[in-house]
Amino acid sequence: MNENFNIAKSNLPVKGFLDLKDFLIPEGEELKKAILELKKEKNAVILAHYYQPAEIQDIADFLGDSLQLARQAKETNADMIAFCGVHFMAEAAKILNPTKKVVLPDTLAGCSLADNCSGEGLREMRAKYPNSLVATYINCNAETKAESDVIVTSSNAETIINSLPNDRPIIFAPDKNLGRYLSKKTGREMILWDGSCIVHEAFSMERIAKQMAENPDAKLIAHPESEKPVLDLAHFIGSTSALLNYVEKDDCQKFIIATEDGILHEMKKRAPHKTLIPALVTDESCNCSECFFMKRNTLEKLYLCLKYELPEITMDEELRLKALKPIELMMELSKNVK
Repeated sequence: MNENFNIAKSNLPVKGFLDLKDFLIPEGEELKKAILELKKEKNAVILAHYYQPAEIQDIADFLGDSLQLARQAKETNADMIAFCGVHFMAEAAKILNPTKKVVLPDTLAGCSLADNCSGEGLREMRAKYPNSLVATYINCNAETKAESDVIVTSSNAETIINSLPNDRPIIFAPDKNLGRYLSKKTGREMILWDGSCIVHEAFSMERIAKQMAENPDAKLIAHPESEKPVLDLAHFIGSTSALLNYVEKDDCQKFIIATEDGILHEMKKRAPHKTLIPALVTDESCNCSECFFMKRNTLEKLYLCLKYELPEITMDEELRLKALKPIELMMELSKNVK
């Protein structure tokens, strides 16, 4: 099969580009050149998360965490947004910029947190605590966002939680580890959804403790989605962008990093003279914490995504408007958060 493959009869809008052998795809530098040519031809912008494969990070127009990418998606003048991240991120881009075509290289790039928390489940939880405010982590699908009062990211969550009325209880979903951390930081009691990130829960305290003993001059830094024992040992806890900034600016020369290993690519660029050690996970056959979903996106899939403008993220307008409201509140409450 070649480039005459009948896209209209395929299942690509649902399942992504899975059978790359069915397409004629350039290789090496020619592939990168073809992607840049398609981007120019389609007036597209490539947004990529820090957890993406290194080659995608390098070709992106904008690289960032969830908050930074949401802002870029809202502000872009491009006709098409090629979102190299996971499905809920591309959905957020569509919610914020409905007139733009939003495509995702592989729609099977999902998220354990988003899959764990449904809009129906959140409605049931709100009914159980009727006076509560629902603050939902951005790692959720559009239906769940639509049932929320405000959305947060790991970059702005503390600011937003502190801005909420003190006389209302807070339901926090779907990440219990982030919620527990925020409750400790803000002093606010929270009703936590029982969800977690499979990547950040994979770290082994035993193996990390051994790393710290072997590297007494290193600082352990961790994302707040990690479990409490990891956070209790960490010298610094912060969002993806905060971890990057900390490594770049702190005087320490060696860091043990407890978050998805894709961040190391940008860290090495910003602090090439520093020693960066991935925190070890429980599976001794795999020493790094890698998000399988983030790594589903590849340059080959990005090329096909731009060429055929598929798979496209579409959304019912009523749902989009409901999901937009808590995202806009997030943007307003965190406009001074970098």
